[in-house]
Amino acid sequence: MQELNYIRCGDYYILDIRLPEESRPIGRWGRMHRDYLKEHNPVRFDTLCLDGTLWTYLADLNEQAHHRLDLIIEQMKGAEGVTEDLKATDQMAWIRAMNSIRNRAEEIILREMIYEEDAV
Repeated sequence: MQELNYIRCGDYYILDIRLPEESRPIGRWGRMHRDYLKEHNPVRFDTLCLDGTLWTYLADLNEQAHHRLDLIIEQMKGAEGVTEDLKATDQMAWIRAMNSIRNRAEEIILREMIYEEDAV
């Protein structure tokens, strides 16, 4: 149990509540998930706000989304045969393939992690 501290403000004592320090950015994925929670799951959003864990939760989610995105892109590159040799021989084909892979990977992240939909 934490010790309660109070601050004297005039004739009153007010509870000294401090949020945990978090210096990591929430990034693109964290902002998108925050907006989703505000609109579609306000109870969870309010709970995270009141607990003081919203920023940490969003920063963790952002990091996980980045790691998962990199992993999905690498797996798709391997499955579709998009290699550095293709990049050296036909740059436009490589760019088209990489843009397609990145867009599909981002859709997976949006669906699974940001909007919390079940995969079909």
